[in-house]
Amino acid sequence: MKRIYLLFIATILLSGCSTSTSTPTLSLPPTEQTPNQLPEPTDHTQLKIVKAGETFDLVVPANSSTGYHWKLISEQDTNIVEFVAEDYLVEEPVMPGSGGMDVWTFRALDPGETKIVLGYYPPSNDTEPDETVTFLVRVE
Repeated sequence: MKRIYLLFIATILLSGCSTSTSTPTLSLPPTEQTPNQLPEPTDHTQLKIVKAGETFDLVVPANSSTGYHWKLISEQDTNIVEFVAEDYLVEEPVMPGSGGMDVWTFRALDPGETKIVLGYYPPSNDTEPDETVTFLVRVE
């Protein structure tokens, strides 16, 4: 019985003395990340000048994963511009919590000036925006 214990202890001690060979870690070439192709936000402090018949975009930062959303607050002068579409562009790479841009597309109809006001609303509250942005648009 003592032999078995001595043999067991000797095996443990000898295995600790053996040289370990580490497996080389393969280094993978870095992956090329897709550059962020999101449009820049539209500067609401600058007058937006467009020609009649053109479409134009108003771009605002957004994060739909939080439940926040943009809505038109005021009625713009429909003789000057008309709303065409709203689209959300997500930031790449797409990950939980990643943001993006809300793109509001309008068509310029006739010469004049109008205001377009967007409100950023929290989840489950469509009565009071947390933030508003006012764009002044001139159609020539």
